[in-house]
Amino acid sequence: MNKLDARFDAELCRTFGSERVKRDVALGAFTTFRVGGPADWLLETRNAEEIVAALRLAHGEGIAVTILGGGSNVLVADAGVRGLVIHPRGGAVSRADPGHVRADAAVTINGLVRWTITHALAGLEAWAGTPGTVGGAIFGNAHFRGRDIGDLVAAVRMASRSGEVQDIPASALEFGYDRSRLQTTGEVLLSAEFLVSQGDAAALRATARESLAYRKRTQPLNQPSAGCIFQNPDPSRDRVPDSIPWSAGALIDRAGLKGLAVGGARVSPAHANFIVNDGSATARDIRRVIVACRQRVREKLGVELRDEIVYLGDFDVDTAD
Repeated sequence: MNKLDARFDAELCRTFGSERVKRDVALGAFTTFRVGGPADWLLETRNAEEIVAALRLAHGEGIAVTILGGGSNVLVADAGVRGLVIHPRGGAVSRADPGHVRADAAVTINGLVRWTITHALAGLEAWAGTPGTVGGAIFGNAHFRGRDIGDLVAAVRMASRSGEVQDIPASALEFGYDRSRLQTTGEVLLSAEFLVSQGDAAALRATARESLAYRKRTQPLNQPSAGCIFQNPDPSRDRVPDSIPWSAGALIDRAGLKGLAVGGARVSPAHANFIVNDGSATARDIRRVIVACRQRVREKLGVELRDEIVYLGDFDVDTAD
């Protein structure tokens, strides 16, 4: 450990307690893919104030920061992630006013859905079964059956990488398909306000159950995965052959790639836009399957698949396409 790292390590321990500062922790256990190498430092924060404090400390020492929430929709490299990985935990949900619910970024989407149903508040019930956290869902503008989570967001509180906090309306988040401004600015979500209305708890619960049942029918939930790997084609820039639905899964299926395997990673036979880990996969295996799918769909169908998954850490050069 060089002098800079030693100073940062000492400041982390002083600020958060030495028992909470973890070093060289394998990140696979913190992702839904169950793969990934170590973080230089791992800090599980307990609230927004701690996230901001960690950002300010790292910024002051020139240490890179990665936010790892629920661990879905990400692939962590076998070599791990350099710098500080912040893993937000806990979080709270509250009624901001009659038409809005406020949730911390660390709250899981499932936890938020359960809270709103318990309080007979409509708007989020169809998102039952969505993996990950509020922070991750807004970062990628999560979508489900033609709906975007961004359509339900009224405002957010976020922090810059230097720890400056601001509140902004949803209109300033630049939401698009699988996109928000957080992806380009590096800002970190702290909390969000969602639009809700009064509803009937029994009816909301029924909608949530239907969403869960749909996921169980159509997704490989019995094996580790990260959710959808690729974005669906964009009608404004892609040309999909006639008779093929405008979905990444349909393109991968039509290219004959269901069941394609490298090591312990395999294209799911249940849903071709999912790659599953049989328990022995490495991040390298998964990345090679991704590369193979993209190349084969390009060659056979003339469509360029774009990543929905987010890569954390450095991957071998020979796995890039």
